[in-house]
Amino acid sequence: MLQTSTWLHLRIPFSFFLMPVFLFAVSISPEPALWRTVLVFFITHFLLYPASNGFNSYYDKDENSIGALEKPPPVSKELLFTALVLDAAALLLGIPLGLPFVAGLFIYGTISKMYSHDAVRLKKYPVVSLLLASGFQGAFTFMVVYQAINNVPVHEVLQPKIIWGAVLTTLLLMGFYPMTQIYQHAEDARRGDLTMSRLLGIRGTFVFTFMTFALAFAAFFHFFHLYYSPHFFWLLMACLAPAIFFFASWYLLTLKQENAADFRRAMRLNLLSATGTNLFFIMLGLLLRTIGR
Repeated sequence: MLQTSTWLHLRIPFSFFLMPVFLFAVSISPEPALWRTVLVFFITHFLLYPASNGFNSYYDKDENSIGALEKPPPVSKELLFTALVLDAAALLLGIPLGLPFVAGLFIYGTISKMYSHDAVRLKKYPVVSLLLASGFQGAFTFMVVYQAINNVPVHEVLQPKIIWGAVLTTLLLMGFYPMTQIYQHAEDARRGDLTMSRLLGIRGTFVFTFMTFALAFAAFFHFFHLYYSPHFFWLLMACLAPAIFFFASWYLLTLKQENAADFRRAMRLNLLSATGTNLFFIMLGLLLRTIGR
């Protein structure tokens, strides 16, 4: 029986914030196999992501709020062991889905461990960590999921529409990522980590996120105009309207008092944006199947 602290540090609910990548890949898939889709979802969201969370929590040893965990308890060796077991389980369960998927899991797991491990600690390098985190949680995961659920050759994942989707997921996570660090500046400074949010500052983080999402929205408009219908873009905007409104009001509040950039508001924004994008990609998949595209 695992300790309560171990369960908490796995942060399984945090996988909800990464679910849009999976749902986007499913929504634009022609005929994804049901068993493959379910198995890929379980492996990524209940094994791979929690393993990454647990491993990094073990090496971070955070004393203040982290993603989806306001008051993290002390870590133990059990957490590290559990994270490694989950990693191994993900690889073993991924075998029926094919070697490319297993290789993708291994590469993702290796890169994620470099984020906080003392020997590398990519978290100290703001630009590198931003690019790797958004690139691997976004584009790389999107392509790995698409290949696995559709059981297509790897070279088919390199077709323009899929590459577009991969780029879009990376842009979304690139804007989302610094906002998950905005309340951790003191904790990161204590450990000597220079995250992108700490480098940019509170106001700079908001500006960076605004500019990145503006670019992402423009890219989504072009994507839907190119492959489907511009109407889908306006549906996306409607789903994200609550998150956009909250983001704007939160930014105005931080201009008056910087301590408003706290854990609870950051999690509220993450929840609104993840819920909006998850809802949109579910509707997109249903609509595309209804109209036969």
